Amino acid sequence: MKKIFILGASSDIGINVTELFLKNGWYVSAHFNKSNKKLINLKSKYKNIDIIKFDLRNIFKFEKFLKKNKNSFKNYDAFVSLTGYLKPTSFEKFKANDIIEHFNANYLTNLLIIREVVKGMEKRKNGRIVLSSSIGTKFGGGLNTLGYSISKFNNEFFPSYFKKLYTKNITINTLQIGVTNTKIHDNLKSKNMKKRIKLIPLKRMASTQEVATYIYFLCHEKNKLLTGSVINISGGE
Repeated sequence: MKKIFILGASSDIGINVTELFLKNGWYVSAHFNKSNKKLINLKSKYKNIDIIKFDLRNIFKFEKFLKKNKNSFKNYDAFVSLTGYLKPTSFEKFKANDIIEHFNANYLTNLLIIREVVKGMEKRKNGRIVLSSSIGTKFGGGLNTLGYSISKFNNEFFPSYFKKLYTKNITINTLQIGVTNTKIHDNLKSKNMKKRIKLIPLKRMASTQEVATYIYFLCHEKNKLLTGSVINISGGE
C-alpha cells in the first residue's frame, strides 16, 4: 500500500484530495491545525488514514516533531502540501512576525518535510511531491495578502531547485491554483465575486474536485514525465 503525507488536509481542497487518495487505496497521513470534523468523518469511513494535529507557525516545535519521527517520514511515497495559512497583512501595517508566521506555515514546513521524505524516495528511486502556490502570486497578490502571497510564491522555487532528484524518478511540481470554490470565497460579497470571475477566461471558479484530480495525477505512477514545473490551473489567467 502506497503512503502519502498531506499537509492542510482539513481545507476544502485538502478534504477532497484526502478522500480521493483513500478511495484509491493509499494510506494517508492527514495533517490539520484547527478543524478536523471532516477528517474524523473520513476516519470513520476508511481504515487507511491517521490524523495529525499541528500548528505549523511554531516551526521549531515542528522541527523537533520531524526529528523524532524521521524514520516514519522515510516511508512516504508521496508528499502533498496544501497549507493555506492566511492572516490579513498589508504592506503599510504588517509586523515582522506576521510575515514570519506565513513563511513558517506555508513554506518552511515544506522544506523541512521534503528533506526527510526524499531520503526514502531516493533509496526506492521513486517519489512524488506536489506543492501549492496561488494565482495571486502571478499578479502581485491581493489586498491584505502580503504575507500569504510571499510565502506561497516561495513554493514555486522548489521544482527548479530539486532538479537533481529527477534522475531518481522523483517528481516535484507546484500547482499555481486559481480561484476555487471554497469557504474563503464565501466571505467575499457576491458582487465582488462576480467581478472576479469575469476576469477568468473560462468565466468560472475551479471546483475542489478538479484540483484534487490534478494533484492525484501528479502523484500517480503514470506521471513519469511531468516534473520541474509550476503548473497554472486557473481557467486561463
